[in-house]
Amino acid sequence: MSLVPEREETRWLSARELSLVALFAAFTGIGGFIRVPIPVVPLTLQTLMVMFSGVILGGRLAAFSQLVYILVGLMGIPIFAHGGGPGYVLQPTFGYLLGFVCGAYVIGRLTEKRNPLTRSFLFVALVVGTIAIYVPGVSVLYLNLNFIQQTAVSLSTAMKIGCFVVLPGDLIKIGVVLYFGPLLRQEIQTSSPDIS
Repeated sequence: MSLVPEREETRWLSARELSLVALFAAFTGIGGFIRVPIPVVPLTLQTLMVMFSGVILGGRLAAFSQLVYILVGLMGIPIFAHGGGPGYVLQPTFGYLLGFVCGAYVIGRLTEKRNPLTRSFLFVALVVGTIAIYVPGVSVLYLNLNFIQQTAVSLSTAMKIGCFVVLPGDLIKIGVVLYFGPLLRQEIQTSSPDIS
């Protein structure tokens, strides 16, 4: 169940929805500055924020929050892990940013109508959402390294550096969201009686 009431026949977002979208876009940006520097693909807290956005906002707003994050970074504000600006689309890690939109949407769609949200179902949603981040991330990494950076790498090498190296950190993040996600969502629903 989304924490924002469904809006029938309306295209505009409410002030509350816009605030939540902006908040999670900012959280994702902040998560990019908290990182463990490893070669090519740094380990950041961004995917943690993507997961929480899906659980809390639902699919549509979670994806929108990540789109806002990407657009702000592409406008030149250095909120990505390696800076910002329109040239960032040529970075090897740009596919992960596209994956944030996919992952947030998938996690949100899978969990928004689940009430109560069980941890076993949430685990499945988080794993599927993480795969939705990795697929465009590793694909763009592979293409970028081979065709833009002119560094010949195999797909298995791209998967190693773009997936397997950061996977243990993402499993820890899944554990954090498994524990805090349902609690946080329930607390927000309880404190906001207008939320369906």
